[in-house]
Amino acid sequence: MDNKSDQINKLIEELELRRYSKKTIDAYTNTLSKFLSSGKSPREFVLGYSDKSKSFMRNIYFALKFYFENVKKENFAEKIPLARKSSKLPIVLNKEEVEAMLSYTKNLKHKLAIGLLYYAGLRLDEVVKLRWQDIDFKRKIIHIKKAKGDKDRIVFLHEKLQEIIEENGVKKEGYILISERGSVCNDRTIQQIITNATKRAGIKKKVTPHTLRHSFATHLLEGGADIRHIQKLLGHANLQTTQIYTHVANRDIGRLAELL
Repeated sequence: MDNKSDQINKLIEELELRRYSKKTIDAYTNTLSKFLSSGKSPREFVLGYSDKSKSFMRNIYFALKFYFENVKKENFAEKIPLARKSSKLPIVLNKEEVEAMLSYTKNLKHKLAIGLLYYAGLRLDEVVKLRWQDIDFKRKIIHIKKAKGDKDRIVFLHEKLQEIIEENGVKKEGYILISERGSVCNDRTIQQIITNATKRAGIKKKVTPHTLRHSFATHLLEGGADIRHIQKLLGHANLQTTQIYTHVANRDIGRLAELL
């Protein structure tokens, strides 16, 4: 086994020991493979992606940082500065736009995907992995299992979401979002569902599956929900992550406008 393969296998082993997701493992190993083949220093390698987004550069940085600190057992932090995180605010839909996306979507499975993203505030991968066993119709809750950070959480089952689910037909087991061909819906399929629904509704904003999660949190905050409750529903480890919605919620901004 050559040294490159050996280093990649060691990286995978360290990531698996820490229960990192398959998505992260694939991203980190892909970055390491390119880095080891480049012959560049860490600084030169990251600099080669300076034309990419800050988020992309940060992902490259963290992949190399993990490798150097956990596989090479070297200090990486001093070798290269960390690109500052973008301070862009999330795009949020208003309730009428969400309702338009649902009303213009006639395919029941597609409508269910939109409903899970908005009425439960789920992440894209959480929607894909959701099973019938995770929904408790009597208690009106959804149990999100092995979410980001390998953590479980509980969210409410909104009555409108329940209506959409019942319209599709309730089953006892298996994945909830199954295609017409009987396969599990993947990330790309749901992304395309959102793109199509946005066009049909005539929405000009740039909408992704995560936009509906942002809208879920913002609408709860505007409705008077406590931000710590929203934090738990979203599964955020830090309250600071949730507080970004205070910058886009219209509740306090609207009050300021009344002062003029």
